[in-house]
Amino acid sequence: MSNPYEQNLDKNPANHQPLTPLTYLERAAKVYPDHTAIVHGRQRVSYATFWRRSLQLASALAAKGIGKGDTVSVMLSNTPPMLEAHFGVPMVKAVLHSLNTRLDAAIVAFQLDHADSKILIVDREFSGVVRDALAIAKVKPLVIDFDDPEYAADAPYPKGPRIGTLDYEAFVASGDPDFAWSMPDDEWDSISLNYTSGTTGNPKGVVYHHRGAALMAYANTIHAGMGKHPVYLWTLPMFHCNGWCFPWTLAVQAGTHVCLRWVRARAMYDAIADDGVTHLCGAPIVMSTLLNAADGDKREFPQTVTFNTAAAPPPEAVLAGMADAGFAVTHLYGLTESYGPAVVNEWHSDWDGLDRGARTAKKARQGVRYAALEGLTVMDPETMIETPADGETIGEVMFRGNIVMKGYLKNKAATDEAFAGGWFHSGDLGVMHADGYIQLKDRSKDIIISGGENISSIEVEDALYKHPAVASCGVVARQDEKWGEVPIAYVELKPGRTATETEIIEHCRTLLARFKCPKAVIFADIPKTSTGKIQKFVLRQMAKAG
Repeated sequence: MSNPYEQNLDKNPANHQPLTPLTYLERAAKVYPDHTAIVHGRQRVSYATFWRRSLQLASALAAKGIGKGDTVSVMLSNTPPMLEAHFGVPMVKAVLHSLNTRLDAAIVAFQLDHADSKILIVDREFSGVVRDALAIAKVKPLVIDFDDPEYAADAPYPKGPRIGTLDYEAFVASGDPDFAWSMPDDEWDSISLNYTSGTTGNPKGVVYHHRGAALMAYANTIHAGMGKHPVYLWTLPMFHCNGWCFPWTLAVQAGTHVCLRWVRARAMYDAIADDGVTHLCGAPIVMSTLLNAADGDKREFPQTVTFNTAAAPPPEAVLAGMADAGFAVTHLYGLTESYGPAVVNEWHSDWDGLDRGARTAKKARQGVRYAALEGLTVMDPETMIETPADGETIGEVMFRGNIVMKGYLKNKAATDEAFAGGWFHSGDLGVMHADGYIQLKDRSKDIIISGGENISSIEVEDALYKHPAVASCGVVARQDEKWGEVPIAYVELKPGRTATETEIIEHCRTLLARFKCPKAVIFADIPKTSTGKIQKFVLRQMAKAG
């Protein structure tokens, strides 16, 4: 017998449209045309202007022949053109490729070639490395210079030379403000391309679709607690997972983007105090910058600021310091392949009454799935059987849902491997607790196997961070004739603090089983990525070199 709910009830333009974040900006511009959308130095850009300039950018791109399946690459800082690109590029069904501004010329060239970039918009701060990349790249994109009028007089880096054939402002001005932009043909259409870190071999190109970006914008709004007209400070690089999709998110509630080219304490405090910032995202290094700022750089502000962080859980002392300074920290977890954060440590109010140790244990967990993620679990990657929810049995953290990437560009083998068994394999090792909260124990390559026992480098690092003199640390394996591998620690001390190797090891012995404690402590500056994550692969190279 036929299903009556499928008879004469068909999809049509009136009842079915592809999901896309582009409509959020259109709505905000119509409902709140005069509300401030972007703050950049002395510039104040309304939603009406933001929408108009995005249309003009789309029109100018179309005039250059850019359309569906074409890649527009950008090497931009957290500035208005980067926000405009997040809307203007997909308005012509093209794909936005945001380059990491800290990359060297060889990797930039690789990405431009792999993405087959047709147009490249370059901030003059980065023109030197881009010029070198273009000299060795096979592709020859049309290069457009962005000359930021708000470039600070005390800039840590000078502007580089113009290397393009067009100026960004002139390019946008050439576009039609009444341009008839295009919805995606299908919500599965690609909207952006982001490359993984590429710590081993060439980086992989992670492809996002319109559906995922649209749903992620809603999920961010929910999990960051964004009410009407939030004010968001751009400390997280917009090139990183498309700024965790917050360039699209802010339009949902007609929020204000406060651009920040360089993460510096005074500028952050000034923005929080003067612009009424309500939300920001960043790695623990941003917290350290705020907490360790000189007294002359700090400002008082009346509002509580939500700080979303997605690296290792901050130590209790840091959380307490952030709370005292007026920040409420939300702990998130995700990967480039999950559009940024897809897991949140949903805090229960009754946990506030726990003793410090129990409360810290709750805070150390990565948490539960975002509302937009359909599945989150821990499995044995070989059998694809879920591990017991006992908080002890280690397996691989796996995701499935609409905020998981389409796959890796031009890399079917890596895509198939990542999606084996119908789940996205994160490469992160963790446990599932009885209440359904996951907790990371390590990247699969970071587990240290010593005498047949697994040692979680994260567990050892957590112990190190409890030492009052430790600012940053990383624990890796070193080959050992007797044990196979032993943990060693690289430690960066807080300014003005001292500690000895013996003192650090004895401190760890008060918190860890003896076999888990580092066998050596090396004091050094800890290498970090452009987003503040510790570069374990560099530490492993240092350990191997002796």
